Amino acid sequence: MRKKSQAALEFLTTYGWAFLVILIMISALAYFGILNPSKILPDRCNFGAEFECRDFQISGTSDSIKIRLKNNAGGAITITSMTVSTESAIALGCGDPDISGVWANGVVKDFTFSACNSEEVSFIPGEKSKVLIKIGYYAVRSGEGYGHDVNGEIFATVI
Repeated sequence: MRKKSQAALEFLTTYGWAFLVILIMISALAYFGILNPSKILPDRCNFGAEFECRDFQISGTSDSIKIRLKNNAGGAITITSMTVSTESAIALGCGDPDISGVWANGVVKDFTFSACNSEEVSFIPGEKSKVLIKIGYYAVRSGEGYGHDVNGEIFATVI
């Protein structure tokens, strides 16, 4: 009886050590950032079908967010508002881009949010960050009474 219990204890101890080594290896990989999935994910820009994202940039050095959009709304529109935010506890504050005028269907426009508080919301150059953008607009043919909102996001490496 004693030899059987000793064999069982040695068996469990061997597996316990192996499990401990595996935990230490996974902890080391996580500590050095190898298991960080955001480093593996590609940069992306997603909006509704109304706007096609052509190009984007999050800059921590010049405190700006730039985006190039194409109007796919099916007609001329007028933008009433553009706001940016992040998922962090500190609010992202940026200057408003130029949204004046009518935006014809199929036309590409550049928008720049300048004077952002990049340091406060932790836009660290070389790291990935997510910015949420909300665009309010109305179709010129429908008028101001029929407004729409589109939510989009930019997930990119900060430069």
